[in-house]
Amino acid sequence: MPMAGEEIAALIKAGIPDAEVEMTDLAGDNDHWAARVTAASFAGMPRVKQHQAVYAALGGRMGGVLHALQLTTAVPK
Repeated sequence: MPMAGEEIAALIKAGIPDAEVEMTDLAGDNDHWAARVTAASFAGMPRVKQHQAVYAALGGRMGGVLHALQLTTAVPK
C-alpha cells in the first residue's frame, strides 16, 4: 500500500522539526513522490548528510512501503 504525501511530510517534519516540506506526486498514483525539504538545520551539512537526515526521519520506510522518492534538500535563503 503506497504512503500518502501527507504521511511522508509528517514523518519528515517529526524527525526534522524546522523542515519545510513540499510534496509532489510525480505519476498521479500516490506512489511516486518528489520531496523538497528545506531546513535551517541543514546549514553546514554536506548534501549527503542532509539526505541521510531525511532518510533517518522516514524510519527505514525507504525501499519498503516508500520505494520511489525523488529528494531535494536545501537551506533557507
